[in-house]
This record gives sequence, C-alpha cells and structure tokens, in this order.
Amino acid sequence: MEEQTCKLPLIGEKAPAFKAETTRGMINFPDDYKGKWVILFSHPADFTPVCTTEFMTFASMAKEFQKLNCELIGLSIDSTFSHIAWLRTIKEKIAFKDMKNIEIAFPVISDLTMEVSKKYGMLQPAASNTQAVRAVFLIDPKATVRAILYYPMSNGRNMDELKRLLIAVQHSDAHGIATPANWQPGDDVIIPPPKSSDEANERVKKAGKDYECLDWFLNLKKCPHNKK
Repeated sequence: MEEQTCKLPLIGEKAPAFKAETTRGMINFPDDYKGKWVILFSHPADFTPVCTTEFMTFASMAKEFQKLNCELIGLSIDSTFSHIAWLRTIKEKIAFKDMKNIEIAFPVISDLTMEVSKKYGMLQPAASNTQAVRAVFLIDPKATVRAILYYPMSNGRNMDELKRLLIAVQHSDAHGIATPANWQPGDDVIIPPPKSSDEANERVKKAGKDYECLDWFLNLKKCPHNKK
C-alpha cells in the first residue's frame, strides 16, 4: 500500500487519467483538457491559512494562465461541500495583500477516496496519511508531465515562478531552445550545444551577429518571442 501511496508519474510520462467530482462538476482528465496546458496542484486541507493565500493568488492570476493556454485544477482530500464553504468564505471574508472578493473559478477536486492523490503521489506517509502535500504537476497539451514541484505543508508556493516555468517550457517547445538560470521572458536564451567537433568549431567561428558565444558549448541568442 505504501508503494502505491508514494508512486508519482515522472517527467516525460503520461499523466494518469481520472474522473473526479469538483466544485465545477465532474471532470474527465485528460479528455476535457485536450489541446491545453494544465497545472494540477494539491493542498493539504480546506480552511487552512497557507492554502487560503495560495488559492487567492492562483485565482487572481487565473486569466494570466488562460492567456498562456493553461487551466488550473486544485485538489484536496475534502468534500465538495467543504470546498464550497471554504471558497465562499474566501470570497466573502478574506482580504490578503491587495486581494479581496476573490472568486475561485477553477475546479477543485473532491478526493475523499484519495484515488487521484495516490495516482499522483500526493500522499506521503512521513508527512501525513490523510492530507496531500503541496504538489504541482505541469502537464502539456498531449497529457505528458513536463515538470513536478513538491513543497512541504508549512510553505506556500510561488505562483509567479509557476507562470515563469510554464512560459519557459512553452518557449523551449516552440523554438528548440533552453533557458538559463533565473530566466525571465524576454531574456536571452540558450542554443542547444553542438553534437560534433566540426559543429563546435562552426559554432565558435560564426558567433557574433546572430548569437553570443561564451564558449563552444554555451551560446546565447535573443529571445525569439516575448510572452508576458
């Protein structure tokens, strides 16, 4: 049982399919999200302080993610009734930073059976047998897992970083490039390294106009498209 509980899909693998009840009705994943990027994220429980700030922040940025063809799906091991009560409380009573009257419009999965949590390795016994840790799965339009982030229950996630990561992966897919450390949209990107000695020599010789050569294996060029 523990092996099943801790199993998680790896980067490059297909995201496990599931049907689930949510605050927006039943969803059938991935069929209902064909052609879209998805951020599937779990939280330990409703009516908890860190989760409340995370959901408010996600909701305030939902349209930004949608502009990037990305939908949000939340999850916790609580009932739909609990989710609804919590989301109503957030909208009616909670103000955090510059956010107030925030409506959580994206679906929140009710995972009372823990079926989805187990499929995605969101239950980790050393942390809790009854609450999902703060897991994030970035899933592409072909339902392939592209990135995985796990946070402890005590610390909230950085949604700006999740958006940055989404844009970076989309850039890499669209333009065949990589992104350097701390990359932000509009920054220079990395050209994939050469695969032969001849190509390495050519890369060094031709540097200057179209790209900057720091050395044969590390070459930078202007960002081909700036998404914000």
